[in-house]
Order: sequence, then structure tokens, then C-alpha cells
Amino acid sequence: MVPLLLVLLLALILFGAGFALKILWWVAIIVLVVWLLGFVMRSTNAGGGRGRWYRW
Repeated sequence: MVPLLLVLLLALILFGAGFALKILWWVAIIVLVVWLLGFVMRSTNAGGGRGRWYRW
């Protein structure tokens, strides 16, 4: 009975980790797209040059 519970617990942990990693991949892709859009659509500053679109 204990080995069966351990296998089920391991399967549950691996399923949860796989789901979390899949969500993290989607978050990373969204952040990359937002960064690329901000890089492409940044505004010009008063001197005529292209300024940074972020504040850090």
C-alpha cells in the first residue's frame, strides 16, 4: 500500500511541476513579446534621438 501511495504522490508532484513549467513558458513568451513591442514602438525624445521605453 505504501509503494502505491508513493507512486501516486510522485505522479501528482510531476504533474504539478509540468503544469507550472508550462505556465512559466507562456509567461516568458508573453514578456518577450511585450519587450519586443516596446523596443519597436519606443518614442523619440526631445533631442530627436530614440529614447528608452522603460524607466529603469
